[in-house]
Amino acid sequence: MATLKAQFEAAVAESKSLSERPDNSTLLKIYALYKQATAGDNTEKKPGFVDMVGRAKWDAWNGFKGTSGDDAMKQYVALIKSLS
Repeated sequence: MATLKAQFEAAVAESKSLSERPDNSTLLKIYALYKQATAGDNTEKKPGFVDMVGRAKWDAWNGFKGTSGDDAMKQYVALIKSLS
């Protein structure tokens, strides 16, 4: 069985060629899990009220605060597999 990092990297590549574009809430979850897996907990400043896209991304990523990188990778891989 491939290592978790290899599975994650394969899922990242696969996410770029999904047959259908996921809905916005799923896209935010994909983004948030990727950021949590690669950068860890969100320590960036929360975007202002007028930056709605940035704020949605920030909120989604911050929702996974405390999730380990390995857990985030596992969830990311499972989510991409469910969309394929």
